[in-house]
Amino acid sequence: MPVLLGVDTGGTYTDAVLIRDETTVIASAKSLTTRQDLAIGVGNAVRSVLEAAQVAPEDIALASLSTTLATNALVEGQGGRVALIYIGFRGRDLEAHGLAEALKGDPALVLAGGHNHAGGEAQPLDEQALISFLETHKDDVSGFAVASQFATRNPAHELRAAQLVAEMTGKPVSSSHQLSAKLNGPKRAMTAVLNARLIGMIDRLIGRAEDVLQQIGVAAPLMVVRGDGALISSGQARERPIETILSGPAASIVGARWMTGVDHALVSDIGGTTTDVALIKGGKPQIDPAGARVGPYRTMVEAVAMRTTGLGGDSEVHFQSEGLQGGVTLGPRRVLPISLIAVDAPDVVHAALDAQLRSVAPGEHDARFVRAVAGQTKEGLGPREQALLDRISDQVHPLGDIIRSRIELGALKRLVERGQIQIAGVTPSDASHVLGRVMEWDSGAARKALRLFGRRRTGGGDVLSNSEDDIAEMIIDRLTHQTALALLETAFAEEIPEFDVAPDVLARHVLMQRGMSGHQGLVRLNTGLAVDVVGLGASAPSYYPAVGRRLGTRMILPEHAGVANAIGAVVGRVTMRQSGTVTSPSEGKYRVHLADGPSDFGDQDSALALLETVLRDAAQAQAVEAGAQDIQLTVTHDIRTAGVEAREVFVEATVTVEAAGRPRVAEG
Repeated sequence: MPVLLGVDTGGTYTDAVLIRDETTVIASAKSLTTRQDLAIGVGNAVRSVLEAAQVAPEDIALASLSTTLATNALVEGQGGRVALIYIGFRGRDLEAHGLAEALKGDPALVLAGGHNHAGGEAQPLDEQALISFLETHKDDVSGFAVASQFATRNPAHELRAAQLVAEMTGKPVSSSHQLSAKLNGPKRAMTAVLNARLIGMIDRLIGRAEDVLQQIGVAAPLMVVRGDGALISSGQARERPIETILSGPAASIVGARWMTGVDHALVSDIGGTTTDVALIKGGKPQIDPAGARVGPYRTMVEAVAMRTTGLGGDSEVHFQSEGLQGGVTLGPRRVLPISLIAVDAPDVVHAALDAQLRSVAPGEHDARFVRAVAGQTKEGLGPREQALLDRISDQVHPLGDIIRSRIELGALKRLVERGQIQIAGVTPSDASHVLGRVMEWDSGAARKALRLFGRRRTGGGDVLSNSEDDIAEMIIDRLTHQTALALLETAFAEEIPEFDVAPDVLARHVLMQRGMSGHQGLVRLNTGLAVDVVGLGASAPSYYPAVGRRLGTRMILPEHAGVANAIGAVVGRVTMRQSGTVTSPSEGKYRVHLADGPSDFGDQDSALALLETVLRDAAQAQAVEAGAQDIQLTVTHDIRTAGVEAREVFVEATVTVEAAGRPRVAEG
């Protein structure tokens, strides 16, 4: 019986699991994720699980990887420096559609060119301006994104721009028409920008994962989980890393269904960086028709309908001084737990914490540390960022020893966003160590850090608390509250018929919150969730029972909840979809929009037949390339017509072909 290996690289842990014959988990293991070289964590987890199961590396028939790396990078605003080539659009679109915000100061060129709705050239491509732009920026970005007006109707200008980028710079280029067949140029541009930003990061992860698996002796092909839960080949994931956003969360849903058999439930997966919530309905995860949304970004990537919140075991704890009592709030940024960084640099961390505790007044940077992440590219770093990075070097430092003026805080933020450095601070993981719920790292350092955190003064002038246990309870209570809000928001978003109020407003509404406490005055209120919740993640058994009680619902905690992503990574199917369009630029003419340009026909059936043949061939080829076997093809036609003078006139048709099959396993 074949043995399958699933691996998930999360923000804090890398998990590995072995499954025999797609039915039985025979072993699982965890290792700390190593940001400086992700392959170290992958290798440690795989070696541990092979040893635990007494399975030889050559007996692995299939290896599959899911990752929250792309999701976490977008939530935390990280990734490489990129340049956008924006063809045929208006300059003000950059601001109006959020592209300027997504670029974060990275260069962009608004260029003459593009096509019209029918696929005809609207303006010639301004190649001279493009060449000048490439000469200027070829050495200060890690990749390029290209988006042209109506490129899904005719990609000629995107293809020419991509050709010039490759010839002049040798850098990777993301073309929007290759990422989505749908209209909406600005949204395709956003998807191309994010894809370009992730290419280097995902390429390093997959490349190093393949290297370490070969070193261990695993010769099976490597698959990667896509954002809709399907599997793709490692080569396909390297070309289109944007498709791996929500890879980890999608794998967790597949894993939750495999472990529990639930047909109707909310799935909530808490990791180190994010909490991901989705609905399983009819035994299947719901697909987001508007495209995957991660953090502030809406993409055109087909993915599970999931709400991702910057809330996890390693979320940064913020002090709230407002009000007489004060309080805490969590996220959205991930930081290294103090208890964890103290394991790596115990002398530095404990000496700094002790010195800060001896100080009479609390300091702005108490219980905060910084270290550099080795192996990161440095394109586009300014002199202030470079000087700060040189000062940090490869050591762990108290943050107060590094920041010499407030102006350097901006440079620090940019280095964090580029993934060049990591900040350590107080997290829910530290609170769990103080309360004795988790004892994996340095509990003593966590206690000192929470004592320092509690010395801050509230709006009433009093210290927050002199007891680190009180602070820990406060942090865990806040995690329970914010997790409950994330679940309620998802439930309200999926309600049919929908409410006329935004889900986040409904979740926080005083009537909802009072109802969960069973308010009974002149009015009796009783609110909560009317659907089960499957709690996933290594820390779910510690945090989620309280969430279930708060929401008045059954909380299902599967036996292997801590490695659900790794399980989902290896029990999924290969699924490839190809879509195309036929339009009618004039009566009696049917235009098929293909990758090499439009093709016209005199009758509707011939146009649809050609498009379906092209899409069938492309989907089948992609599925074979991804390593699928027993492939089945499904074709759907969505034909739009309009009534004109008592007759139906063809307007547009979209053809979608889905090729699905089981991943091919290596023969033993």
